[in-house]
Amino acid sequence: MELKSKKTLVLGASDNPERYSYLAVNRLRSHSHPVVAIGRKITRVSDVEVDIEKKPYTGVDTVSVYLNPTNQKEYYGYILSLHPQRIIFNPGAENPEWSDLAKANGIQPVEACTLVLLSTGQY
Repeated sequence: MELKSKKTLVLGASDNPERYSYLAVNRLRSHSHPVVAIGRKITRVSDVEVDIEKKPYTGVDTVSVYLNPTNQKEYYGYILSLHPQRIIFNPGAENPEWSDLAKANGIQPVEACTLVLLSTGQY
């Protein structure tokens, strides 16, 4: 069974191999999902450029969030403007306010771990 690739924006991406966002970028790529990433500094993770700008990406299916709720606020409007199908709030990123905004805009909020979803075939 071939799974559809889902373009994913990793929000809070890091080039630190000990961070879950770093692992997520690599695991998403190993599962053949196209990845774009935004972090605190311009860098690379594997073959993915991590940017600091809110670029007008197209075709984003999923946003995987690795920021705490305080640091998420500045991204609300930007992420909603990308019209993703879902926003995954990874452990520590859970945010009822943004979840409600997502639902109100037809976006599915998911409290889950991207790494677990990938490893169990639920991504």
